[in-house]
Amino acid sequence: MEKKYKILAEFIKDLSAETTDIENYIFTKDNISNYKLHIDISTKPLKNKMAEVSISTKFKNDDSTKKSSYFEMIYAVIVKINDEVNTKEELEPIFLKSVPNEVYPKIEIIFLDLLKYSGYPNVKFEKKVNFDELFKKRSD
Repeated sequence: MEKKYKILAEFIKDLSAETTDIENYIFTKDNISNYKLHIDISTKPLKNKMAEVSISTKFKNDDSTKKSSYFEMIYAVIVKINDEVNTKEELEPIFLKSVPNEVYPKIEIIFLDLLKYSGYPNVKFEKKVNFDELFKKRSD
């Protein structure tokens, strides 16, 4: 299947690692296995059949205790859409499946490095993100 878009640029738009003090660090280190990965995708139309796809990745403790550390990255991808693509039904899978599937391996490496250099070197994401499955669930 031919790609109906071209990635023109990708960059880290925002990056945050918040561990406020040593108690927070120790608490997070002891409880990092309770942290969950959250992903959100937003799209902003640009001129000339281009769009910015922003993939927000958050790694946080859903129990939201004040002692928790917080990690977030927004990765932006500038995409040029082929001229024959004109409908929402054609655009949504590009923005919500194809582009994220293509760039996510880089996002995961960068994000795991952020965690590693923030003092949490042994973090691994148990499940691989399946954007096809997430898109299908959204459509159901």
